[in-house]
Amino acid sequence: MLRQLQIQNFKGWKDTGSINMAPITLFFGANSSGKSSIGQFLMMLKQTIESPDRKAVFFPGGINSAVQLGSYQEMVYQRNLENRIKFQYEWNFSPQLKFRDVLSGRNYTAGQIEFGATVGLEDTASRKICIEQLKYMLSRNNEMLLSIGMERTEGKKHQYRVEAENYPLKRNPGHPWYREAPVRFYGFPDAVVAYHQNAEFIQNLNLQHETLFKSLFYLGPLRTKTDRLYSWSGITPASVGYSGENTVAAILASRGRKISFGYKKATKPLERIVAESLKRMGLIENFKVNPISEQRQDYEVKLRTKGSKDWVDLPDVGFGISQVLPVLVQCFYAPPGSIILMEQPEIHLHPSAQAALADVMIDVINSRENGKDRNIQLIIETHSEHFLRRLQRRIAENTISQKKVSAYFADITKTPATLKPLEIDIFGNILNWPKNFFGDEMEDITAQAKAAMTKRMSQSNGRSEVSE
Repeated sequence: MLRQLQIQNFKGWKDTGSINMAPITLFFGANSSGKSSIGQFLMMLKQTIESPDRKAVFFPGGINSAVQLGSYQEMVYQRNLENRIKFQYEWNFSPQLKFRDVLSGRNYTAGQIEFGATVGLEDTASRKICIEQLKYMLSRNNEMLLSIGMERTEGKKHQYRVEAENYPLKRNPGHPWYREAPVRFYGFPDAVVAYHQNAEFIQNLNLQHETLFKSLFYLGPLRTKTDRLYSWSGITPASVGYSGENTVAAILASRGRKISFGYKKATKPLERIVAESLKRMGLIENFKVNPISEQRQDYEVKLRTKGSKDWVDLPDVGFGISQVLPVLVQCFYAPPGSIILMEQPEIHLHPSAQAALADVMIDVINSRENGKDRNIQLIIETHSEHFLRRLQRRIAENTISQKKVSAYFADITKTPATLKPLEIDIFGNILNWPKNFFGDEMEDITAQAKAAMTKRMSQSNGRSEVSE
């Protein structure tokens, strides 16, 4: 689970500042305020890790990628090629990382990693992206154990040196100096291990990094349209897809899984969990996925809406249901330890359903499977006041701790833009509510009252003139 994140010189952000990442992390802001860029950056790192090109520092995306960011100039702050993109984040993991220094005999056990990197251009003429510096800091119970990283040297022949703190590295006698650059934006090349007698553990750092981003799943703001029939070949998809295109396949592939809404609560099939969530939101009465026949691989999604006894196809119900269904399925389908990044999960929903969706998200982070917490982290970009208000209420009611909710407001009224943390107390109050956060409701009420008074006076004067 991500614990902290900071990004500098990326798109519209000079510096996001340190972002506290909680089990539910929310980003608010006006359109084009830069809040989407934070998720885009994380997805670019995921795409880079999953790219087969080990020499590509960043993979900005292709035709079928979640994000497509273009060239370095298009993604760097103010399109200034002299700027360096800097970022750092911290995450915890389980099981803990254990290794031994073969020279000193000391054993190390780490449960948190903080990683930071600086990326720039080798020179403005070649436009070749390079890693200038990367660094890992390993901790246990918030106590730092050691740090190790690579830094690009200055001079005509740019090479990299490895520096470690609280872990003395020892060179293999007679082994030639390595020239390889880091692997992508995060990885130590194999030559570093070969050059030192006691550096084998750094391969585990590469693996921990890859594991982190493989646990990241993204669902975009516009979900795919619904169909009357869905084909499923028996394949288990990794997720519902960037647009929810694999939603029905995910439901069918998970029919052996059972999930509960929390500790000591009954376990139910994932399909039943999704149906109950839709019902709690006031959208349907029931939901099921049926095969057309035993001889075909086609399935139909049937729903029974509130107050009706008839089952209808998914395309025959409100558009909001088809948009929120992939959200719910992804939340409960994702494997334990997942980080789910979503844009506008509340889109096309009635305000009451938006509020109820917040309750479902609380269920998600409390959910359990096979007797263990699923440890799901939700990173949500939203415009919904009703979603936030419901979370505030649940904090006041002790349904969820305020420590499990982190909220930020992207403020573009200043240059450069700032990302302002919303201070939520134990009573659910936001102590630093930004001006015009969700528009000025009182201004509209006052303006309406004034306009109504003016209209009444005008109508009253008109009747007086007629009577005369």
